[in-house]
Amino acid sequence: MSTPVTPEVIVEKRTIVGEGSLWDAEQQVLYWIDILSHELYVYDPATGDNRTIPTAQAVGTVVKRASGGLVLALHNGFAFLDLDTERITPIADPERDIPANRFNDGKCDPAGRFWAGTMEFNGEPDAGALYCLDAKGEVTEKLRPVAISNGIVWTADAKTMYYICTRANTVRAFDYDIDTGDISNERVVVTNQGEGGFDGMSIDAEGKLWVAVFGGWAVRRYDPDTGNLLQEVKLPFERVTSCAFGGKNLDELYVTSAVVGLDDAALVDQPQAGSLVKIDPGVQGVPAFSYAG
Repeated sequence: MSTPVTPEVIVEKRTIVGEGSLWDAEQQVLYWIDILSHELYVYDPATGDNRTIPTAQAVGTVVKRASGGLVLALHNGFAFLDLDTERITPIADPERDIPANRFNDGKCDPAGRFWAGTMEFNGEPDAGALYCLDAKGEVTEKLRPVAISNGIVWTADAKTMYYICTRANTVRAFDYDIDTGDISNERVVVTNQGEGGFDGMSIDAEGKLWVAVFGGWAVRRYDPDTGNLLQEVKLPFERVTSCAFGGKNLDELYVTSAVVGLDDAALVDQPQAGSLVKIDPGVQGVPAFSYAG
């Protein structure tokens, strides 16, 4: 069940909090970020180039926009990013009156709504919420309180949404109404019984969940129907933050990590910490959804 691997280092970098990995199947590039360095990256496996775009503020996650460009979840709310000019245009900031909070992880649902949640910069309990940005640019609060809003994915039939709050250290499921974006029937489907805290999450073509475990040295694959741990891929760094299926056949798993909080001795022991790496998951993923607005 536990599989030690030697990951392929794709971008060697000491990101403070590498996060937000997202594969663009059309452009065949990977978007990812360093939250606390205020940087968005565009990695092109064809050239090996890792383009850096400054965001000027903490950036929690990134999604593709169907009409072109990207959408970011920032310290100060949602914003469009033009990849040609690197211009950032604000959309909405639902927590304008809470400057101690910033946006963290998020993804788009199958209808093109952008879901992302907030957290207090130091992870104070119950300080954040989960929001949904619809195609009209309107934001709705969906869940409160949350502490460290993190991974979020949907099933192939769009009837179930899975969601992680790192402090809860569980995967919660909700019945999902794709027409309205309403969630209901909240229940816990996976509980972390190992070390670390559940962080970013991806879903594979078999409907199984891949969870990056911050402080757990691993990415773990779970069956959400039973809650069982199916596979644990051990990694050579402690603070694993996100994972995304990529490659032409969506059969590669890109993994981000962090060095935040690690002392000098730990950094010596973990030379790949903070880097973007790639592993062979043995299964295929599914394409990421784009923002419809």
